[in-house]
Amino acid sequence: MRTGSEPTTARSALRVRFWLTVWGLVWAVFGTVAFALAGRPGWAIACGLLWLVITVDMAMILRHIRQGPHYQPGPDIPPYRPPEGRRR
Repeated sequence: MRTGSEPTTARSALRVRFWLTVWGLVWAVFGTVAFALAGRPGWAIACGLLWLVITVDMAMILRHIRQGPHYQPGPDIPPYRPPEGRRR
């Protein structure tokens, strides 16, 4: 629920998330290769699955970065009313 006190310039830290994902991707690739060469197929598969999850996350982050900023209501827009059927 919007309270009306949100910052008008709030943005997500997508670039930080991107670089952390790159860091994780490097380690996942390294782990997959290292464990495969060391003869540890279980750990290599685990790192490979992590590599897959990181790649999907990176694709979503890049998609959000390419979308650019979205409309944010300004201070002149009143807060949203809570749903009628819910009580706290």
